[in-house]
Amino acid sequence: MADIDGLIYLVVFYATLALAVWAFVDSLIRPAAGFVAAGKLTKPGWMAITWIALLVLLWMRNPLSFLGLPAVIASVVYLVDVRPAVKGLRRGNSSW
Repeated sequence: MADIDGLIYLVVFYATLALAVWAFVDSLIRPAAGFVAAGKLTKPGWMAITWIALLVLLWMRNPLSFLGLPAVIASVVYLVDVRPAVKGLRRGNSSW
């Protein structure tokens, strides 16, 4: 039973780590003007939030800890709220 618990923990840890990496990389590649146009926090602000979330997850190694859970929530908020708003904006004929 302990092996299954450890496996579940590893899957949760790596899944949340991948989520944080995805959020950070996505915040890097989006144009800064898109954040302002979407009415969201600035690009440097979201880059800092997602970077800190990634570092916290790497440092704590527990996504369900006191600091790990807010880090996961920050990454999820970026991916489900900010990313679609910034991605949905159009510049000319090309999509951001």
